[in-house]
Amino acid sequence: MNRITEVVKNLLIINVIIFFGTMALPTIKIKGVLFFPLSNYFEPYQIVSHMFLHADFQHLLFNMLTLFFLGPIVEQAIGAKKFLILYFTSGLGALLLHWGLIWFQYQGALDVGSNYQIASIINTPMLGASGAVYGVLIAFATLFPNMKLMLLFPPIPIKAKYLAVGLIALGLFSQATGFQGNVAHFAHIGGAIVGFVMIRFVWKMQSLR
Repeated sequence: MNRITEVVKNLLIINVIIFFGTMALPTIKIKGVLFFPLSNYFEPYQIVSHMFLHADFQHLLFNMLTLFFLGPIVEQAIGAKKFLILYFTSGLGALLLHWGLIWFQYQGALDVGSNYQIASIINTPMLGASGAVYGVLIAFATLFPNMKLMLLFPPIPIKAKYLAVGLIALGLFSQATGFQGNVAHFAHIGGAIVGFVMIRFVWKMQSLR
């Protein structure tokens, strides 16, 4: 197993501390989740704070396990500074694509003239590190496309490139069908896109394995 790297370690610690902190002080989560900019509840700091909040322990566990196992390998490959940039730009890419979808839904609600629907759309919050973590995951698959990963469910090995394609396809399918409607699937895809673009086109790094 690769040694845990400094940036990954600190991200894990911060996320876990904040999660248990919000259990003791729920107001932190209420104030920190991300609302659409047209919402009266939106605050600029939410652009960052929502990335460190999680809906429940399962949400936290999935993100932190992915970061723990794949993050150090990516950080060692690209360096600590680039990894930190990758993490936060992926999180920002996630919220921008999610906001794009919300804007599209908002315009549709305006055409219908439903005040209830408009309020529901702009006042539904988003939270979680999933967009940033998806960026790390796709960066890993871009750098190490043929490295096999052992899934938890089902417990089978799969090459990173196939896992990446499968997750993107699942996200698109889920968004189109409404499967897991409480999950911001476009945010995941936005983070994934940024992760790929940063590795392949911004830093122009080639596959390492």
